Amino acid sequence: MKRTSRALLLGCFAFAIGSFASAQSVPVPDTPAGIVLSAWLDAFNSGDKARLERFEAKYDGRDPNNVENQVRFHANTGGFDLSSIRKSTPTYIEYMAVERATRREVVGMIEVSTTEPRRVQNSQVRLVWPGAQVIGFAIDAATRKRVIDGVVEKLNENYVFPETAKKMEASLRKAEKRGEYRQVSNGDQFARSLTTQLQEVSHDKHLRVGFSPVATPPMPVTNAPPPPTEEGQRAMLRDNCGFEKVERLAGNVGYVKFNQFGDPDVCKDTAVAAMTFIANTDAVIFDMRDNGGGRPQMVAFLTSYLFAERTHLNDFWNRKTGETQESWTSEDVPGKKLTTQPVFVLTSKRTFSGAEEFSYNLKHLKRATIVGEFTGGGAHPVRGQRIDERFSIGVPDARPINAVTKTNWEGTGVEPDVQVPAADALATAQKLAVEQARGR
Repeated sequence: MKRTSRALLLGCFAFAIGSFASAQSVPVPDTPAGIVLSAWLDAFNSGDKARLERFEAKYDGRDPNNVENQVRFHANTGGFDLSSIRKSTPTYIEYMAVERATRREVVGMIEVSTTEPRRVQNSQVRLVWPGAQVIGFAIDAATRKRVIDGVVEKLNENYVFPETAKKMEASLRKAEKRGEYRQVSNGDQFARSLTTQLQEVSHDKHLRVGFSPVATPPMPVTNAPPPPTEEGQRAMLRDNCGFEKVERLAGNVGYVKFNQFGDPDVCKDTAVAAMTFIANTDAVIFDMRDNGGGRPQMVAFLTSYLFAERTHLNDFWNRKTGETQESWTSEDVPGKKLTTQPVFVLTSKRTFSGAEEFSYNLKHLKRATIVGEFTGGGAHPVRGQRIDERFSIGVPDARPINAVTKTNWEGTGVEPDVQVPAADALATAQKLAVEQARGR
């Protein structure tokens, strides 16, 4: 239930000018955009949080979570070595680089404001898989028309609520007629503008137009989510399938922090290892505060460890096929189940999609206490639809129907049982976990 892509998105930049440009074998143009690129590479490659914070304060500030995102991004890539400049103007620069940790190639861009102080307006870093054609970020009028037509077609064919699809079509056509997109020449900016407009009508946070500066192959025509590519599988495993931390806290409380529900065909062994590690604890905390979702099959698999008997979780109704697919826990899982221990789930406003399903199911089955903040409110499973070699759209084409509530968390999020700021959720849950474990 999570948007998945092998594109590596760098949503915002953040750092302070350093000496990286002089150390690079590829000269960076002495332009406002080039200066910011040098500053970003210098700070990002250092991996130093303080330097990232200084750049954020001077050049960016679009995303309050950007520094933490950058630190994680550096941990995955090891930094970048600049390999070439593809395009350069005073306020725009497009470049190629390679990851220091993996030597994989990436393409990126930075666009800065036209006046002082120079601030980042747009920035991207995208993975280039072996043999792929790098087209770049520029788009023209013909591309804009083709993409709008494709978006309308995919929505009318697949969106979970047909009447809402028609409303979105009307909104796009009106904006197109007014010429609102006429000056947009950057593909990523165009995709984000379309996404904003579609979400203003639908209020569906899963609905997004995607863009890649790298040519993408046609998607298979199937009602099932496509399996991850070989590169996608390797990336999942490099990321430990999203499992960030598994440990035993004071009071014999098991703690599992993971940030995605990966494909079970790839990530099952990792999930089993995590659950095996906490099998003998007296209470369990699942940290979903940075979890953006994933596969419903993995949600059901992990939930199976918490129930002794086969338990009905959800029905998923698909608009295009009219079919309903049931989701149940399994009676048998590898290793030991945790069917009597108190369970706590930590949430934040970043908790989304499959992580919300996990939280919502356990809350309404009265199997867990939810601690933290209201979640993001994205329930509809989404399927990627290709528009052309650079543009795609994630279309929510189904809706979950919870076995207990007969509805879902779309637009409302999951309400915590114990509402505290996300930063305080772990300490709060740990205290409750120790108290409940002692009272068993």
